[in-house]
Amino acid sequence: MPTSIVAALQIGSSPSGKADTLAHILSFEQQIIDSDTCLVVMPEALLGGYPKGEIFGTRLGYRLPEGRESYARYHANAVDVPGEETAALAGLSERTGASLVVGVIERDGYTLYCTALFFDPVKGLVAKHRKLMPTGTERLIWGQGDGSTLPVVESPAGLLASAICWENHMPLLRSAMYAKGAQIWCAPTVDERDIWLCSMRHIAHEGRCFVVSACQVQPSPAELGIEVPHWDTNRPLIRGGSVIVGPLGDVLAGPLINEEGLVAAAIDIDELVRARYDFDVVGHYSRPDVFELSVDQRPKPGVKLTD
Repeated sequence: MPTSIVAALQIGSSPSGKADTLAHILSFEQQIIDSDTCLVVMPEALLGGYPKGEIFGTRLGYRLPEGRESYARYHANAVDVPGEETAALAGLSERTGASLVVGVIERDGYTLYCTALFFDPVKGLVAKHRKLMPTGTERLIWGQGDGSTLPVVESPAGLLASAICWENHMPLLRSAMYAKGAQIWCAPTVDERDIWLCSMRHIAHEGRCFVVSACQVQPSPAELGIEVPHWDTNRPLIRGGSVIVGPLGDVLAGPLINEEGLVAAAIDIDELVRARYDFDVVGHYSRPDVFELSVDQRPKPGVKLTD
């Protein structure tokens, strides 16, 4: 396979809502074309927003009316899959010739999911991954995905898999995706901490895969005109840190801090053969006689209706 250009698009959700965020994404079209990029990964919850610092009026044992109003606004700003926004993203993929992995807040009835959507330049929206385990108080507002949305997606750059933010810390999930043949690990996130880079380098080194992590970047609460309890109002709310890592844990591009931009690097999937010569975590370096992982990939609806 020839060398490919892959990229992370580091931007943030617009406080004005998903329409402005979508317009901002589309404004990078020419830059994607000019850079000859064949894969663009975008941050977690980019369309729909990551409401950092919001408590949705909830205290242990009770919920306030204003929190219900906050959730209603958040629900209204989420996206339907498929829907108007996914059609626009499919068009961007087609015009640029780039595969896209985009973090969205997916609306499914009255439940919201933190989801990564996969777009193909020819086929459009081809797959999605719903975050399996929302972290901490994210569980107030997001449902849990099940094993039916753990795709590995073919692309001109290689086989794509995605894990969202802290589910990258789930070793059994990583093992499942390695076993599916992931070659390019796409990690939408809002984790801006230095330790995140360590995690991305570890996953690349452990899975002997390329890692593309895209993080949101958001200005300070003062600039956004919001209040975030116990937060320095002049400190950026999310400082970014998008990065691309090679299969031996070497940083190929980034991290990009406190600014928007396209973080890009050239990769060669053939390098994975050399990288896995001495370590193939689900192949010659595994011990199936000792350890076994079973993955249930069946959809798990709350209600099953039969004829």
